[in-house]
Amino acid sequence: MKIKHILIDLDGTLTDPHVGITRCIRYAMQKMAMPLDEHISLDWCIGPPLKASFLQLLQTADEEKAEQALAFYRERFSRVGLFENEVYPHVAVTLKTLREQGYTLWVATAKPTIYATQILQHFALADYFQHIYGSELNGVRTDKGDLIAYILERENLLADQCIMVGDREFDILGARKNHIKTIAVNYGYGTKEEIAAAKPNYVVDSFAALPTILEQLRA
Repeated sequence: MKIKHILIDLDGTLTDPHVGITRCIRYAMQKMAMPLDEHISLDWCIGPPLKASFLQLLQTADEEKAEQALAFYRERFSRVGLFENEVYPHVAVTLKTLREQGYTLWVATAKPTIYATQILQHFALADYFQHIYGSELNGVRTDKGDLIAYILERENLLADQCIMVGDREFDILGARKNHIKTIAVNYGYGTKEEIAAAKPNYVVDSFAALPTILEQLRA
């Protein structure tokens, strides 16, 4: 069946949130009296639910401590961090092209919807999307499979008319769980090994390659 709907991840796919996310994580860990060495890479924290990342960073199974760290993170992120961000090359023009070609675009991000919406509005990308779907601040729908299932049900979309675009294994595996084809971008935060292990249907080097891949699917 012809692809009509494109579900697109935010962090690592549409925008590069590295500066904002990592600075806010360091801020939170400082407030938790567990400052991180400045040379430690936090790239692995970009994409998965942050609470799970804080459990690892805090070296604890204490959910309340992770929630406190998350609250500190949001203390800075909601004011400053969400705008310490940069749109990847070719994103706006490619979104415009996809819309002109008749596709309906949806954001599917584990980031809370309230922040995802502000970011996309700030960078003048929000209007390209039919709707922006993310998680709730209480953690509901941070799992990408659950989020995609929610979008399909809420919008009455057929899985075989959809494709998911993302940079991490969570995007690929969450889409596969819902029987949706996948395109992985390899410029984000998923390593080559991670993407290969997740086995997306397609891999692209640039967001600008999406119309070509989708044209192949139509053919």
